[in-house]
Amino acid sequence: MREQELIVYRDFEEGELFHDFAWLMDHYDDDFYNEGDVRALLYECIHKLIELAGTYGFHGNLWHCYLANLLVNNENSYSCGCEIRGEIEGSINDAALHDIVIFKEFYDYDFTPMMERLNVPEYGLITHYESSKRESQVYNTRICARICELAEKFCEDHTPEEMKATLTQFYKEYGVGKFGLHKSFRVTHDEDGVHVVPILNIAHVKLDDLVGYEIAKKKLVDNTEAFVSGRKANNCLLFGDAGTGKSSSIKAIANEYYDRGLRIIEIYKHQFQDLNDVISQIKNRNYKFIIYMDDLSFEEFEIEYKYLKAVIEGGLERKPENILIYATSNRRHLIRENYSDKEKIREDMHTSDTVQEKLSLVYRFGVTIYFGAPDKKQFREIVKVLADRNGIEMPQEELFLAANQWELAHGGLSGRSAQQFIDYLLGKEK
Repeated sequence: MREQELIVYRDFEEGELFHDFAWLMDHYDDDFYNEGDVRALLYECIHKLIELAGTYGFHGNLWHCYLANLLVNNENSYSCGCEIRGEIEGSINDAALHDIVIFKEFYDYDFTPMMERLNVPEYGLITHYESSKRESQVYNTRICARICELAEKFCEDHTPEEMKATLTQFYKEYGVGKFGLHKSFRVTHDEDGVHVVPILNIAHVKLDDLVGYEIAKKKLVDNTEAFVSGRKANNCLLFGDAGTGKSSSIKAIANEYYDRGLRIIEIYKHQFQDLNDVISQIKNRNYKFIIYMDDLSFEEFEIEYKYLKAVIEGGLERKPENILIYATSNRRHLIRENYSDKEKIREDMHTSDTVQEKLSLVYRFGVTIYFGAPDKKQFREIVKVLADRNGIEMPQEELFLAANQWELAHGGLSGRSAQQFIDYLLGKEK
């Protein structure tokens, strides 16, 4: 087999298994090697494929799923060029087609002679594999299904050109690598540097799930729609009372616009010094990125906001057009202010400079959206809608009385306390 002749598609994660199979294809009937050792290697490869099925959630022909997974995760000049945009021009197409020819040889390989020669009928397990109900440790159900469907589609492609077209269409629709297959990410930092790591289980919340706040939601949607559509858009600050749906709105945006290339990267204020590294990793990709900062606020002694100010606006390097910053906060001005900041007589003679330094961060968010706590009437409406959605049958007056008792003991009037009350009722049902 010609795996060493690959030009564009190289350096695969989980690539050792690929090379082991290639070696088996070349040497399984070579008398130079001990047949017991060759047979043991084949069993080891079968074991790895089944383990990968458990890890990734693959089913069907595991060899085909494995190859498809290699192709959709390999970030190279061709796959990254095609992500979200589709087919690109240039000689890179010839190089990519050269590699797809080789991959199709692997894809169409007939293992029957190898199974008969080595007497390994168990290989049949991985050609029609039924996965367990256990959740994938790497992909959610939606992503896993897409990769398995791609593996099946490759079976229908009769030529390398057709296989390349199928793969290119996948890149256009879903992207490539971690940014293509996942909606949301977090940032980690270790001895090897800064890494953008997928979040596997983002809540599948929708904006319609958030009762009320129609004006606030529309401002958020309008700004995000402009951003995703390639028009001018602003950094966005969602502020207001706790439990009013600020964070849920951001999660809903991630779900709503994923298919149009929007990705969310969550970062905490102690990681702001890593912002430039994060931006350098994403600025040349074809996706739109929202860098998301939840519950953002600073005490007087904290200076991390200075990193954020420089990134948003004010550094020498212009913020890339495919990146916006969305933040949520319970504070309108983000940084704690004291009356002493505005006293006329104090050691700092430039009082206005001190105040402006603290206010200048919030001024760099072009869109600010207020989420206020509901009044009692609005709170009851939220409870009623949530109860109806969840099939809770209770006389309205009794429902409202219990809800009022609940909110008095659980944080007051808010969408969060309403949801917690509904969850409490659902938990009591037998």
